[in-house]
Amino acid sequence: MTHTTILCPIDFSAATERLVAYAAALAAGTGAELRLLHVLEPQPTLATAVSDLDIASQLAHHHAAAKLAGAQVSTVILHGDAAQEIVAEAKRHTTDMIVIGAHGQTGLTRFLMGNTAELVVRTAPCATFLMKCRPAETLRQSA
Repeated sequence: MTHTTILCPIDFSAATERLVAYAAALAAGTGAELRLLHVLEPQPTLATAVSDLDIASQLAHHHAAAKLAGAQVSTVILHGDAAQEIVAEAKRHTTDMIVIGAHGQTGLTRFLMGNTAELVVRTAPCATFLMKCRPAETLRQSA
């Protein structure tokens, strides 16, 4: 399968490194460009804001890791609703595949907070790969 663009939304959670590693291996193996995307969602006024410098530093770390894995990488930061911005970015850049992590929320947490990955899978204009976020030792190497 040949891809030209793989979009990988990242939220800097504990699973981000594994998600980026998988997406980078997939991009390197197919010759696709890997676009790492972080969406800054509106925060309640009492929430602790992450500085732009922290975000840039974390994004640079994942960019370097993907480059080291052999992927051609670009990064983008957007503002707004995560699911909507991910899908809009996929449309803007003719994305072949979205590689996104699932946090495995269920029940009340999922109802109250929503599920970004589920919304992206249902509304994306391209194929999506939903990666379950589990400890590294339970993942099989497939890329």
